[in-house]
Amino acid sequence: MKKIGIYIFFIIFITVFMPMILVQGYKIAKNDTNINEKEKGKNKNRSFIAKDIDFKDTTKIKVYNEKTKKVEEIGLEEYVVGVVSSEMPAAFHEEALKAQAVAARTYAISRVEKFKNGHPDHPQAPLCTGVHCQAWMSKEELKQVHGDKWMEEYWGKLQAAVNDTKGELITYNGQLISEPLFHSTSGGKTEASEEVFAAAHPYLKSVTSPYEEEAPKFKSVITMTFEEFIKKIKGKYPKVNITKENVTEKIKVSEKTSTGRIKKLVIDGNTIDGTVFRNLFGLNSTNFKINLSKDNIKIQTLGYGHGVGMSQWGANGMGKNGKNYKEILKHYYTGVDIKKY
Repeated sequence: MKKIGIYIFFIIFITVFMPMILVQGYKIAKNDTNINEKEKGKNKNRSFIAKDIDFKDTTKIKVYNEKTKKVEEIGLEEYVVGVVSSEMPAAFHEEALKAQAVAARTYAISRVEKFKNGHPDHPQAPLCTGVHCQAWMSKEELKQVHGDKWMEEYWGKLQAAVNDTKGELITYNGQLISEPLFHSTSGGKTEASEEVFAAAHPYLKSVTSPYEEEAPKFKSVITMTFEEFIKKIKGKYPKVNITKENVTEKIKVSEKTSTGRIKKLVIDGNTIDGTVFRNLFGLNSTNFKINLSKDNIKIQTLGYGHGVGMSQWGANGMGKNGKNYKEILKHYYTGVDIKKY
């Protein structure tokens, strides 16, 4: 009787419980397979995104177009392409273009964060298309300005520079920097921000800027007569007592920056900023020297721009000499990191 009971239990186990176990096992195995396939799909998507991203981004930013006097919503990465195309020569080394792209993107995001309700100078939007913010042109405008040949040669290169740095921003101590300043040519050494502007920023220190000698405005000289020179000054400061005979006594440099740029001058007792003198005579920078001869006056200038932050011609030279865009940015912006937003 006991043997019959064991036999009956064995029959029930084979016919009822075993199929249930097999089915449940199949379901578990199938679920594991689905999970693995999903993970593979996710990994596949990540690989695709990393390699085949489009330069246009779903993030839209508001930009006040100074030409049309209207606000446009532009994809962030599309905006960056337009800035790089407008702010840096497209013929520059690709690593310099990438560095410019990261700086332009950082500036855009910092202004969007700071001026959520619009910039005081253009309340409709936090950014504008002029040099007040960053110069920007659309693809159509660039084509009109440069022509089809330029577009064929450089548009893909500019897109690639933005694509390869998509989403990357400059940070200092984990925070987005607010002033990723740049200029054309430093003349061999950049300037600390506090020497030129009101605010001091720890990432805008004076650094050497090699490889700039090819820059068209690395050195420049303007020549004028004493009469022309004096007329310019009296046009802005009519009460100054300055003549050809006393000009050497009446104009003195009173303060220079650590890199030799003119910070203050005294003209017949009137103290003026070096930037005011620069603008008065249309000089390329405040790194200038006034040379007097018997017949005329020569003003020799070194560099082009305010000299703070990244030198574009320096970045181009560094790229040509094997430096990548992150090395370029970390050279010109002291103590920074490059991170994805």
